[in-house]
Amino acid sequence: MHSSTNSKDWSWKFWPAVPLYPYGRRRTLCKEIVKDTIWTFDQLHGIIYTIVPIRMTVVKLETGGLLIYAPVAPTTECVRLVNELVAKHGEVKYIILPTSSGLEHKVFVGPFARRFPQAQVFVAPHQWSFPLNLPLHWLGFPKERTQVLPENKSLAPFIDEFDYEVLDIDLGRGAFTEVALLHKRSHTLLVTDSVLSVPEDPPEIIQLDPYPLLFHARDHALEIIEDSEANRRKGWQRISLFAIYFRPSALEISKLGQIFSDAFKAPQRSLKAYFGLFPFRWQDNWKQSFDALRGEGRPFVAPILQILILPQAPRQVLNWADQVANWDFHQIIPCHFDSLIKASPRQFRQAFTFLEKQPSMSEDLSGVANQSLLEKDFKFIRELEASLVKRGIATPVKEKV
Repeated sequence: MHSSTNSKDWSWKFWPAVPLYPYGRRRTLCKEIVKDTIWTFDQLHGIIYTIVPIRMTVVKLETGGLLIYAPVAPTTECVRLVNELVAKHGEVKYIILPTSSGLEHKVFVGPFARRFPQAQVFVAPHQWSFPLNLPLHWLGFPKERTQVLPENKSLAPFIDEFDYEVLDIDLGRGAFTEVALLHKRSHTLLVTDSVLSVPEDPPEIIQLDPYPLLFHARDHALEIIEDSEANRRKGWQRISLFAIYFRPSALEISKLGQIFSDAFKAPQRSLKAYFGLFPFRWQDNWKQSFDALRGEGRPFVAPILQILILPQAPRQVLNWADQVANWDFHQIIPCHFDSLIKASPRQFRQAFTFLEKQPSMSEDLSGVANQSLLEKDFKFIRELEASLVKRGIATPVKEKV
Protein backbone atom coordinates (compact mmCIF):
# COMPACT_ATOMS: atom_id res chain seq x y z
CA MET A 1 0.00 0.00 0.00
CA HIS A 2 1.33 3.38 -0.99
CA SER A 3 0.89 6.85 0.49
CA SER A 4 -0.81 9.44 -1.68
CA THR A 5 1.18 12.14 -3.47
CA ASN A 6 -1.92 14.35 -3.68
CA SER A 7 -1.72 16.85 -0.82
CA LYS A 8 -5.54 17.19 -0.81
CA ASP A 9 -5.68 13.62 0.47
CA TRP A 10 -3.66 14.68 3.53
CA SER A 11 -6.12 17.38 4.57
CA TRP A 12 -7.42 17.33 8.16
CA LYS A 13 -9.84 20.22 8.67
CA PHE A 14 -10.46 19.58 12.37
CA TRP A 15 -6.84 20.27 13.36
CA PRO A 16 -7.77 23.38 15.48
CA ALA A 17 -9.30 20.98 18.06
CA VAL A 18 -5.74 19.84 18.86
CA PRO A 19 -3.46 22.38 17.15
CA LEU A 20 -0.32 20.30 16.78
CA TYR A 21 2.12 20.09 13.87
CA PRO A 22 1.57 19.21 11.01
CA TYR A 23 -1.78 20.95 11.55
CA GLY A 24 -4.10 20.51 8.56
CA ARG A 25 -1.78 18.38 6.41
CA ARG A 26 -1.40 14.92 7.93
CA ARG A 27 0.27 12.22 5.87
CA THR A 28 -0.33 8.55 6.62
CA LEU A 29 2.11 5.68 6.23
CA CYS A 30 0.82 2.10 6.39
CA LYS A 31 3.17 -0.82 7.11
CA GLU A 32 2.43 -4.52 7.33
CA ILE A 33 3.80 -5.85 10.62
CA VAL A 34 2.50 -9.43 10.59
CA LYS A 35 1.71 -10.79 7.13
CA ASP A 36 -1.99 -10.52 6.28
CA THR A 37 -2.73 -9.94 9.99
CA ILE A 38 -1.45 -6.67 11.54
CA TRP A 39 -0.81 -3.24 10.02
CA THR A 40 0.32 0.03 11.56
CA PHE A 41 -0.82 3.45 10.33
CA ASP A 42 1.60 6.21 11.29
CA GLN A 43 0.95 9.95 11.25
CA LEU A 44 2.88 12.77 12.96
CA HIS A 45 2.27 15.22 15.78
CA GLY A 46 4.32 17.64 17.85
CA ILE A 47 5.30 21.26 18.44
CA ILE A 48 8.19 23.43 17.19
CA TYR A 49 9.27 20.62 14.88
CA THR A 50 9.62 18.28 17.86
CA ILE A 51 7.54 15.65 16.14
CA VAL A 52 7.06 11.94 16.79
CA PRO A 53 4.84 9.27 15.24
CA ILE A 54 1.31 8.73 16.47
CA ARG A 55 0.11 5.27 15.55
CA MET A 56 -3.05 3.29 14.85
CA THR A 57 -2.91 -0.50 14.69
CA VAL A 58 -5.25 -2.61 12.56
CA VAL A 59 -5.72 -6.34 13.24
CA LYS A 60 -7.49 -8.82 10.97
CA LEU A 61 -10.06 -10.96 12.77
CA GLU A 62 -10.08 -14.71 12.16
CA THR A 63 -13.85 -14.55 11.75
CA GLY A 64 -13.51 -11.83 9.11
CA GLY A 65 -13.29 -8.08 9.48
CA LEU A 66 -10.92 -5.70 11.24
CA LEU A 67 -10.25 -4.36 14.74
CA ILE A 68 -8.82 -0.84 15.10
CA TYR A 69 -6.70 0.12 18.12
CA ALA A 70 -6.22 3.87 18.76
CA PRO A 71 -7.49 5.57 15.57
CA VAL A 72 -5.57 8.37 13.88
CA ALA A 73 -6.98 11.21 11.77
CA PRO A 74 -9.32 9.76 9.11
CA THR A 75 -7.97 11.79 6.21
CA THR A 76 -8.88 10.79 2.66
CA GLU A 77 -5.51 9.03 2.40
CA CYS A 78 -5.93 7.18 5.70
CA VAL A 79 -9.48 6.01 4.90
CA ARG A 80 -8.39 4.85 1.43
CA LEU A 81 -5.61 2.76 2.96
CA VAL A 82 -8.02 1.23 5.50
CA ASN A 83 -10.53 0.51 2.75
CA GLU A 84 -7.86 -1.40 0.84
CA LEU A 85 -7.73 -3.73 3.84
CA VAL A 86 -11.51 -3.79 4.10
CA ALA A 87 -11.74 -4.95 0.46
CA LYS A 88 -9.50 -7.93 1.25
CA HIS A 89 -10.38 -8.80 4.84
CA GLY A 90 -13.86 -7.46 5.63
CA GLU A 91 -15.45 -4.48 7.35
CA VAL A 92 -14.13 -2.57 10.35
CA LYS A 93 -16.02 -4.28 13.17
CA TYR A 94 -14.47 -2.83 16.33
CA ILE A 95 -12.78 0.47 17.19
CA ILE A 96 -10.98 0.74 20.54
CA LEU A 97 -10.02 3.97 22.32
CA PRO A 98 -7.44 2.58 24.76
CA THR A 99 -6.92 5.69 26.91
CA SER A 100 -9.01 8.16 28.89
CA SER A 101 -6.55 11.03 29.10
CA GLY A 102 -4.84 11.13 25.70
CA LEU A 103 -6.61 13.90 23.81
CA GLU A 104 -4.32 13.30 20.84
CA HIS A 105 -5.93 9.84 20.55
CA LYS A 106 -9.47 10.67 21.64
CA VAL A 107 -10.00 13.52 19.16
CA PHE A 108 -9.86 11.16 16.17
CA VAL A 109 -12.25 8.44 17.37
CA GLY A 110 -15.56 10.17 16.63
CA PRO A 111 -14.65 11.26 13.08
CA PHE A 112 -13.05 7.87 12.39
CA ALA A 113 -16.12 5.96 13.63
CA ARG A 114 -18.37 8.02 11.36
CA ARG A 115 -16.33 6.92 8.33
CA PHE A 116 -17.03 3.28 9.31
CA PRO A 117 -20.67 3.36 10.48
CA GLN A 118 -20.99 -0.40 11.02
CA ALA A 119 -18.23 -0.53 13.68
CA GLN A 120 -18.81 -0.86 17.41
CA VAL A 121 -16.78 1.59 19.48
CA PHE A 122 -15.27 0.50 22.81
CA VAL A 123 -13.64 3.08 25.08
CA ALA A 124 -11.43 2.83 28.16
CA PRO A 125 -13.32 3.57 31.41
CA HIS A 126 -13.50 6.97 33.15
CA GLN A 127 -13.32 9.15 30.08
CA TRP A 128 -12.86 12.86 30.79
CA SER A 129 -12.10 16.04 28.90
CA PHE A 130 -10.57 19.42 29.70
CA PRO A 131 -11.41 22.26 30.31
CA LEU A 132 -15.03 21.02 30.30
CA ASN A 133 -15.87 17.41 31.08
CA LEU A 134 -18.25 16.75 28.21
CA PRO A 135 -20.23 13.60 27.32
CA LEU A 136 -18.56 11.54 24.61
CA HIS A 137 -21.38 12.08 22.10
CA TRP A 138 -20.73 15.83 22.42
CA LEU A 139 -17.19 15.04 21.28
CA GLY A 140 -18.47 13.32 18.15
CA PHE A 141 -18.67 9.71 19.37
CA PRO A 142 -21.71 7.88 17.89
CA LYS A 143 -23.93 7.50 20.94
CA GLU A 144 -25.76 4.37 19.78
CA ARG A 145 -22.52 2.50 18.93
CA THR A 146 -20.22 3.55 21.80
CA GLN A 147 -19.78 1.65 25.06
CA VAL A 148 -17.22 1.29 27.82
CA LEU A 149 -14.97 -1.73 27.46
CA PRO A 150 -16.67 -4.43 29.60
CA GLU A 151 -15.14 -5.16 32.98
CA ASN A 152 -16.40 -8.70 32.47
CA LYS A 153 -14.20 -9.73 29.56
CA SER A 154 -16.57 -12.50 28.44
CA LEU A 155 -18.93 -9.74 27.27
CA ALA A 156 -16.42 -8.35 24.80
CA PRO A 157 -17.34 -9.72 21.34
CA PHE A 158 -13.67 -10.05 20.30
CA ILE A 159 -12.42 -11.83 23.42
CA ASP A 160 -11.85 -15.19 21.68
CA GLU A 161 -9.00 -13.66 19.70
CA PHE A 162 -7.76 -11.08 22.21
CA ASP A 163 -7.16 -10.50 25.90
CA TYR A 164 -7.00 -7.13 27.63
CA GLU A 165 -6.05 -5.57 30.94
CA VAL A 166 -7.12 -2.08 32.00
CA LEU A 167 -4.88 0.18 34.08
CA ASP A 168 -7.14 2.82 35.63
CA ILE A 169 -5.52 5.33 38.02
CA ASP A 170 -7.68 7.91 39.78
CA LEU A 171 -5.77 11.21 39.68
CA GLY A 172 -8.45 13.25 41.45
CA ARG A 173 -9.05 15.69 38.59
CA GLY A 174 -9.29 12.90 36.06
CA ALA A 175 -7.95 9.45 35.38
CA PHE A 176 -4.98 7.91 33.65
CA THR A 177 -6.24 4.85 31.86
CA GLU A 178 -4.55 2.48 29.46
CA VAL A 179 -5.85 -0.67 27.83
CA ALA A 180 -3.18 -3.23 27.02
CA LEU A 181 -4.49 -5.55 24.29
CA LEU A 182 -3.03 -8.94 23.41
CA HIS A 183 -3.56 -10.47 19.98
CA LYS A 184 -3.21 -14.11 20.92
CA ARG A 185 -2.55 -15.69 17.51
CA SER A 186 0.36 -13.39 16.57
CA HIS A 187 1.68 -13.06 20.15
CA THR A 188 1.57 -9.27 19.80
CA LEU A 189 0.96 -6.79 22.63
CA LEU A 190 -0.63 -3.42 21.82
CA VAL A 191 -0.11 -0.52 24.24
CA THR A 192 -0.70 3.22 24.10
CA ASP A 193 1.73 5.18 26.29
CA SER A 194 2.82 2.77 29.03
CA VAL A 195 6.07 1.64 27.39
CA LEU A 196 8.00 2.77 24.34
CA SER A 197 11.30 2.31 22.58
CA VAL A 198 13.33 4.93 20.73
CA PRO A 199 14.85 3.90 17.39
CA GLU A 200 18.34 5.06 16.47
CA ASP A 201 17.27 6.19 13.01
CA PRO A 202 14.32 8.49 12.21
CA PRO A 203 11.02 6.68 11.54
CA GLU A 204 9.99 6.47 7.91
CA ILE A 205 6.92 8.70 8.39
CA ILE A 206 9.16 11.62 9.46
CA GLN A 207 11.45 11.14 6.49
CA LEU A 208 8.59 11.86 4.06
CA ASP A 209 9.30 15.52 4.93
CA PRO A 210 12.71 15.69 6.62
CA TYR A 211 12.72 19.45 7.30
CA PRO A 212 11.98 19.10 11.07
CA LEU A 213 14.89 16.64 11.35
CA LEU A 214 17.25 19.02 9.57
CA PHE A 215 16.00 21.99 11.60
CA HIS A 216 17.03 20.30 14.85
CA ALA A 217 20.27 18.87 13.46
CA ARG A 218 21.88 22.32 13.60
CA ASP A 219 24.19 23.32 16.41
CA HIS A 220 23.24 27.00 16.20
CA ALA A 221 21.06 29.44 14.24
CA LEU A 222 23.85 30.46 11.86
CA GLU A 223 24.28 26.94 10.51
CA ILE A 224 22.77 26.23 7.09
CA ILE A 225 19.98 23.66 6.98
CA GLU A 226 21.48 20.84 4.91
CA ASP A 227 19.99 17.46 4.01
CA SER A 228 22.08 14.36 4.62
CA GLU A 229 21.54 10.95 6.20
CA ALA A 230 23.79 11.94 9.12
CA ASN A 231 21.85 15.17 9.73
CA ARG A 232 18.51 13.34 9.60
CA ARG A 233 19.73 10.90 12.25
CA LYS A 234 21.23 13.68 14.36
CA GLY A 235 18.01 15.70 14.18
CA TRP A 236 15.88 12.70 15.12
CA GLN A 237 17.99 11.83 18.14
CA ARG A 238 17.78 15.41 19.43
CA ILE A 239 14.03 15.49 18.80
CA SER A 240 13.75 12.30 20.88
CA LEU A 241 15.58 13.93 23.79
CA PHE A 242 13.24 16.94 23.56
CA ALA A 243 10.11 14.79 23.38
CA ILE A 244 11.09 12.47 26.24
CA TYR A 245 12.69 14.91 28.70
CA PHE A 246 11.22 18.29 27.60
CA ARG A 247 14.49 19.95 28.62
CA PRO A 248 17.38 17.45 28.51
CA SER A 249 20.51 18.20 30.50
CA ALA A 250 22.66 18.51 27.36
CA LEU A 251 20.52 21.41 26.12
CA GLU A 252 21.27 25.06 26.83
CA ILE A 253 18.78 27.84 26.10
CA SER A 254 20.44 30.95 24.69
CA LYS A 255 19.86 34.34 26.27
CA LEU A 256 17.15 36.48 24.69
CA GLY A 257 19.56 39.01 23.22
CA GLN A 258 21.66 36.28 21.65
CA ILE A 259 18.56 34.61 20.20
CA PHE A 260 17.47 37.73 18.31
CA SER A 261 21.02 38.63 17.30
CA ASP A 262 21.51 35.17 15.79
CA ALA A 263 18.09 35.27 14.11
CA PHE A 264 19.02 38.51 12.35
CA LYS A 265 22.17 36.88 10.95
CA ALA A 266 20.62 33.47 10.20
CA PRO A 267 20.90 32.24 6.59
CA GLN A 268 17.25 31.07 6.67
CA ARG A 269 14.71 33.57 7.98
CA SER A 270 11.47 32.38 6.39
CA LEU A 271 8.28 31.50 8.27
CA LYS A 272 9.16 27.83 7.78
CA ALA A 273 12.47 28.48 9.58
CA TYR A 274 10.71 30.44 12.36
CA PHE A 275 12.27 33.65 11.04
CA GLY A 276 15.72 32.39 12.03
CA LEU A 277 14.83 31.90 15.69
CA PHE A 278 16.78 28.97 17.10
CA PRO A 279 17.36 29.30 20.87
CA PHE A 280 19.00 25.91 21.37
CA ARG A 281 22.63 25.07 21.98
CA TRP A 282 23.64 21.48 22.56
CA GLN A 283 26.52 20.37 24.76
CA ASP A 284 29.03 17.89 23.40
CA ASN A 285 27.60 15.04 25.47
CA TRP A 286 24.10 15.11 23.90
CA LYS A 287 24.80 11.86 22.00
CA GLN A 288 25.69 10.05 25.23
CA SER A 289 22.33 11.21 26.64
CA PHE A 290 20.54 9.74 23.65
CA ASP A 291 22.43 6.44 23.85
CA ALA A 292 21.63 6.15 27.57
CA LEU A 293 17.97 6.89 26.86
CA ARG A 294 17.72 4.39 24.02
CA GLY A 295 19.37 1.62 26.02
CA GLU A 296 19.88 -0.52 22.89
CA GLY A 297 16.17 -0.43 22.11
CA ARG A 298 14.74 -1.89 25.31
CA PRO A 299 11.16 -0.94 26.28
CA PHE A 300 10.97 1.70 29.00
CA VAL A 301 8.43 3.96 30.68
CA ALA A 302 8.55 7.61 29.66
CA PRO A 303 9.93 9.87 32.43
CA ILE A 304 6.74 11.96 32.62
CA LEU A 305 4.84 8.78 33.56
CA GLN A 306 7.65 7.55 35.84
CA ILE A 307 7.62 10.72 37.88
CA LEU A 308 4.17 12.31 37.68
CA ILE A 309 1.59 9.61 36.97
CA LEU A 310 2.40 5.99 37.75
CA PRO A 311 3.84 6.61 41.26
CA GLN A 312 0.36 7.80 42.25
CA ALA A 313 -0.67 4.13 42.44
CA PRO A 314 2.45 1.95 42.45
CA ARG A 315 0.83 -1.26 43.66
CA GLN A 316 -1.99 -0.93 41.13
CA VAL A 317 0.48 -0.36 38.30
CA LEU A 318 2.67 -3.31 39.31
CA ASN A 319 -0.36 -5.61 39.57
CA TRP A 320 -1.38 -4.54 36.05
CA ALA A 321 2.15 -5.05 34.73
CA ASP A 322 2.24 -8.50 36.36
CA GLN A 323 -1.03 -9.46 34.66
CA VAL A 324 0.24 -8.30 31.27
CA ALA A 325 3.57 -10.07 31.82
CA ASN A 326 1.67 -13.35 32.28
CA TRP A 327 0.64 -13.22 28.63
CA ASP A 328 2.51 -14.95 25.83
CA PHE A 329 3.90 -12.27 23.51
CA HIS A 330 7.22 -11.59 21.82
CA GLN A 331 6.62 -8.16 20.33
CA ILE A 332 5.02 -4.86 21.39
CA ILE A 333 3.41 -2.19 19.23
CA PRO A 334 3.09 1.15 21.10
CA CYS A 335 1.33 4.27 19.82
CA HIS A 336 4.49 6.39 19.67
CA PHE A 337 8.17 6.20 18.64
CA ASP A 338 9.28 2.74 17.46
CA SER A 339 6.54 0.84 15.64
CA LEU A 340 7.67 -2.61 16.73
CA ILE A 341 9.59 -3.57 19.88
CA LYS A 342 10.93 -7.10 19.97
CA ALA A 343 10.49 -7.82 23.67
CA SER A 344 9.46 -10.59 26.05
CA PRO A 345 6.95 -10.39 28.91
CA ARG A 346 9.94 -10.29 31.29
CA GLN A 347 11.38 -7.25 29.52
CA PHE A 348 7.99 -5.54 29.64
CA ARG A 349 7.79 -6.15 33.40
CA GLN A 350 11.34 -4.88 33.93
CA ALA A 351 10.29 -1.47 32.64
CA PHE A 352 8.20 -0.94 35.80
CA THR A 353 10.76 -1.86 38.47
CA PHE A 354 11.32 1.84 39.20
CA LEU A 355 8.16 1.52 41.35
CA GLU A 356 9.79 -1.09 43.60
CA LYS A 357 11.86 -0.38 46.69
CA GLN A 358 14.06 -3.38 45.95
CA PRO A 359 13.80 -4.18 42.26
CA SER A 360 14.19 -7.87 41.56
CA MET A 361 15.56 -7.05 38.12
CA SER A 362 18.23 -4.51 37.26
CA GLU A 363 17.58 -3.61 33.63
CA ASP A 364 14.97 -0.86 34.09
CA LEU A 365 15.51 2.74 33.01
CA SER A 366 16.94 3.77 36.39
CA GLY A 367 19.38 0.86 36.46
CA VAL A 368 21.30 1.14 33.22
CA ALA A 369 25.02 1.87 33.21
CA ASN A 370 24.94 5.62 32.77
CA GLN A 371 22.77 6.33 35.80
CA SER A 372 24.23 9.76 36.58
CA LEU A 373 23.51 11.04 33.08
CA LEU A 374 19.93 9.75 33.20
CA GLU A 375 19.36 11.44 36.54
CA LYS A 376 20.54 14.76 35.08
CA ASP A 377 18.05 14.36 32.25
CA PHE A 378 15.25 13.62 34.74
CA LYS A 379 15.99 16.87 36.60
CA PHE A 380 13.57 19.15 34.72
CA ILE A 381 10.61 16.78 35.12
CA ARG A 382 11.38 16.31 38.82
CA GLU A 383 11.41 20.10 39.23
CA LEU A 384 8.12 20.27 37.34
CA GLU A 385 6.62 17.69 39.68
CA ALA A 386 7.77 19.65 42.76
CA SER A 387 6.23 22.84 41.35
CA LEU A 388 2.90 21.15 40.60
CA VAL A 389 2.76 19.61 44.08
CA LYS A 390 3.57 22.97 45.68
CA ARG A 391 0.72 24.62 43.78
CA GLY A 392 -1.72 21.86 44.68
CA ILE A 393 -2.14 20.84 41.05
CA ALA A 394 -0.56 17.43 41.65
CA THR A 395 -0.42 15.23 44.73
CA PRO A 396 2.75 13.80 46.29
CA VAL A 397 3.67 10.37 44.99
CA LYS A 398 2.98 7.23 47.00
CA GLU A 399 5.82 5.22 48.50
CA LYS A 400 7.40 2.48 46.43
CA VAL A 401 6.24 -1.04 47.14
